[in-house]
Amino acid sequence: MKADKVHRSRRLAPLLVLAQISSLQVGAAVAKEAYAEVGATALAGMRLLFSAVIMWALVRPNLSAVAAHKWRAAAALGVVFAGMNVAYFTAITYLPIGIASTVELLGPLAVALAMSRHVKDAVCALAAVAGVVLLAAPGASLPVAGLLLGGLAAACRASYVLLNRKVGRLFDDWSGLTIALAVGACLLVPVAAVTQGAAVVRNPAVLGTGLLVALLSSLIPYSLDMTALRRMDARAFGILLSLSPAVGAGVGFALLHEHITGQQGCAIALVVAASAWSVRAAGRPERRDRRVAPAKPDGAVPQPRAGQTGSVE
Repeated sequence: MKADKVHRSRRLAPLLVLAQISSLQVGAAVAKEAYAEVGATALAGMRLLFSAVIMWALVRPNLSAVAAHKWRAAAALGVVFAGMNVAYFTAITYLPIGIASTVELLGPLAVALAMSRHVKDAVCALAAVAGVVLLAAPGASLPVAGLLLGGLAAACRASYVLLNRKVGRLFDDWSGLTIALAVGACLLVPVAAVTQGAAVVRNPAVLGTGLLVALLSSLIPYSLDMTALRRMDARAFGILLSLSPAVGAGVGFALLHEHITGQQGCAIALVVAASAWSVRAAGRPERRDRRVAPAKPDGAVPQPRAGQTGSVE
């Protein structure tokens, strides 16, 4: 019975990843529409600020009970949050959302490749990387600045996958994510205020956009990520994120009327095909592992301590 519950929990993980991808891409589209009023740094700052405030009100973490090693992990994740937000939001000023998402995948796919234990895992990751490389091939006509910023976002995203999983396991509630968002906001908001505070004052309505972006691009996807990463390993998570470009291209076309070329479409299709291949083969090693070792699985979901509140799951 317990093994069946764990199996259902792991089967739910891919759906959680798909939900976070969709929410994240819609949030990016909402942010990009506001770039005529404020810049990427301002929206990235508002995204983290509102997310941190909401999470802090919901979770109310007991800071005195957080051990030093947990603080270090959460703070490191907060630094990654700040860098990842600025890099990606700036990248989409140069690139269509679907293309920016594809470049950002270099990070999680590097994690997937590094953690692969079977030939098929490496082939899946390499096929997806080949799709990303195709985007930068001659004739792609993509701005170098956008590709470099996408590469920076990719590096941050790789760190995010590993650190988010670590924080999710160190904290048995949502305190770790809350602390990380607060650290990221403390780092980024002052920079946004100095560089683009005047633009926000001239356009106060953009604060509502920032709140919506925070919900769609931070609060919902980060929470879903942490929930999914408690149920699956970082390698599988990284490969599942290969669906991001397809979702991003669809959202960009539907909401922003962004178009992609045939070459770019082939690159995205290659990335998605690699993801589909990996998902089709998912679960087989887990069934063998359960027959050999029925002990408590590594991906079991931690239960909140008594008295903790604020779960956004």
